[in-house]
Amino acid sequence: MTPRRAPTGPGSQLPPNVRPPLGMWQQVHAGPPVPPAAHPSAGLDSAGRKRPSALGSTVANVLLLLVAALVLGGVAVLVTAQLGTAALIVCAALALVPLVICLVGIRWVDRWDPEPRGALAFAFLWGAGMSVAVTLLIGPTVTALLSAGLDGASPAVVGPVFQAPLVEEAAKGLGVLILAISRRSHFDGPVDGIVYAGTVAAGFAFTENVLYFGSALTDPAGLGGLATVFVMRGLFSPFAHVMFTGALGLVLGLAVAKGRGKGRLVGGFLLGLLPAIAGHMLWNGGLVVLFTDFFSFYLLVQVPLFLVVIAVVLWLRRAERAVTYQRLAEYAGAGWLTSQELEMVAAPRGRSSALAWARSVGAGPAMKRFISTGVRLSFVRQRLRAGHAARLDSQLEVQLLHELDDSRRQIITAASARRF
Repeated sequence: MTPRRAPTGPGSQLPPNVRPPLGMWQQVHAGPPVPPAAHPSAGLDSAGRKRPSALGSTVANVLLLLVAALVLGGVAVLVTAQLGTAALIVCAALALVPLVICLVGIRWVDRWDPEPRGALAFAFLWGAGMSVAVTLLIGPTVTALLSAGLDGASPAVVGPVFQAPLVEEAAKGLGVLILAISRRSHFDGPVDGIVYAGTVAAGFAFTENVLYFGSALTDPAGLGGLATVFVMRGLFSPFAHVMFTGALGLVLGLAVAKGRGKGRLVGGFLLGLLPAIAGHMLWNGGLVVLFTDFFSFYLLVQVPLFLVVIAVVLWLRRAERAVTYQRLAEYAGAGWLTSQELEMVAAPRGRSSALAWARSVGAGPAMKRFISTGVRLSFVRQRLRAGHAARLDSQLEVQLLHELDDSRRQIITAASARRF
């Protein structure tokens, strides 16, 4: 069986009265070709209803979102009582500036294989609410214990240098661990770990900035003090928390890429806490231990550290693209995709050209679905090849192939309607 003719691609025209043949189904797995209709879609029974395990997973994810939202609501009430409504509005508006900077950066990291909005919403809510609540509840106790253990150390040093890194990174990291366990089909490796961890951290930093700005606003220095804190936290170091917790997400993502047992995930979480806590300690304690001048510390430590993080992310994104191309090339070799479609999904230039062409013929949304489905399929295939796939990944592979063909049909239909 030869590969089917490609659908109209970027810069090409659909020939008159000719439609590319569709539905050339053959399995990549060992065994004879079987039409997908013979397989239930992932998570669905023969009647199209969600299987209990899939339904239970959906309910669990909704409950996690609700709990995180409720906790954030409670934190908001406490902060409002502490600052007052007017001050809260001012401080929240200022805190939106570094938040937007962080979210734009995280979006850039997440461009190749965007994570589900529901998972990202949970990550933000956990960071802004649950992580802050845990820190406020147990932080003072941990500070007292550490002060007692570090006889003679000032609480003003113990709090930011020791307690804050330990408690805050553990609280934020728990949210990333929950996502690694509850969103296994969308948590594929270190880039996903960085994205989820960064979103948790961005939420935490938002609420923390509101508290810091509120404290500065009530300080005798007034607006001058607020302006100083805003520049230092909101403009000079908006990515600080994202970098700390991102290190944990990176390590946890590497653990996910090696296997999906819960013991491995917990081990990755504990190991990832080490660089997260160390980075946080260095950031908070640099002026106490290493430097006395902020700008020297900023230029000699913080800026180089940030550049290293960018370099690591660029390398990981390139590796992510390579995995996409390699795994989808297997489908192309078996006839599931044409060489043109492989370039549309797995090559940056091919993807941008495909989207531009699709928009010109009114098939932009369908092409976006085709690309996102293809990328997700590549990572499912990667897990299957590595031998640590989730329980439903084999069925999910078939479902994604169905969705890929559905998107292809929609693209061709739209292009045909525009042509004729």
